[in-house]
Amino acid sequence: MLESMYMQLQLAFAGLRPTARRREEGQALVEYALILSLVSIAAIGALRLTGTNILTILNQVANDL
Repeated sequence: MLESMYMQLQLAFAGLRPTARRREEGQALVEYALILSLVSIAAIGALRLTGTNILTILNQVANDL
C-alpha cells in the first residue's frame, strides 16, 4: 500500500518537473523580448536626436561638393 502511494507520488512529481522547465524557458524568452524592445526604443530615440544633425552635415558636404 505504501509502496504504491510512494510510486504515485514519484510519478506526480516527475510529471511536474518538465512543466516547471517549460515555464523557465518561456520566462527567458519574455525577458529577451523585453530587453530587445528596450534596446530598440533607445536606438530609435538616439537616431532621432542625432538624425537631424547628421542630415544637416551631409547636406553641407553635398553643397560644398
